[in-house]
Amino acid sequence: MPHPTTPPVGVQEPVLRVQMDEGIATLTLNRPAKLNSLDPELVCRLADAWEQMAADPAVRVVIVTGAGDRAFCTGADLGRLIPLFTGARPPQDEWDQRLQADPRLLDKALLRRTDYTVPVIAAVRGFALAGGMELLLGTDLRIAAEDSEFGLTEVTRGIIPAGGGLARLARQVPWAKAAEIVLVGDRISAQSAAEMGLVNRLVPSVHVLDEAMQLARRMARNGPLAMRKAKEVMVSSNGLPFDEAYRIESRAAGVVMASADAMEGPRAFIEKRSPHFTGT
Repeated sequence: MPHPTTPPVGVQEPVLRVQMDEGIATLTLNRPAKLNSLDPELVCRLADAWEQMAADPAVRVVIVTGAGDRAFCTGADLGRLIPLFTGARPPQDEWDQRLQADPRLLDKALLRRTDYTVPVIAAVRGFALAGGMELLLGTDLRIAAEDSEFGLTEVTRGIIPAGGGLARLARQVPWAKAAEIVLVGDRISAQSAAEMGLVNRLVPSVHVLDEAMQLARRMARNGPLAMRKAKEVMVSSNGLPFDEAYRIESRAAGVVMASADAMEGPRAFIEKRSPHFTGT
């Protein structure tokens, strides 16, 4: 996958790097010295980036990752973000002010929502802890390094994982496993995460981004409307009785079957060529 060039001397690295490559957007949390923890600026920029990706029809898949190999994300910056929310420190810059004025930006940054239909792949190296794991839980597919570690450690700090962790974890892994992760607060190994179905694939750390990109390229060949609608149904029907879930599924199928992509896919198969999907 493409790598960004080093910025000129004296130019500060952005806290969030955004790259586009043939329909695949890569968002890189870029605070490696702070283990890619979430400060107010990164929260705001990440929230904005998710909105931009959703609004751009050219984006087929998003990969989210962390700079360096020590951490995907270790959650809130305990010296910057949490004190702002608790009132222990006053707002000091435009990012503090914006986040204080709209605390929902943190929900958006962590994908704590039910209307985000763009497929998202997490590429994890190192630690995915606290809010970092909550962000992971908001993604759809997860590629992780064999030596990565995961955890919702908030209870050890006297707080709770309220960025989607409590609501999502027990829907994604068995109840007893979720309870142990949340209530004990210890980190778990990549192998344990894979065994309980929290991640899709484990690979050596040096191959994580390449593996995620290969998967994203495969997905980018699919019908974008079909993928977004399929994810919409999976999220919105989760936990509902079958009759309600089937109605949601049928409505989405009606939209997809009326699309140009639904005609293009079978036509391309018959003509023995690759389909040209437009998302319409």
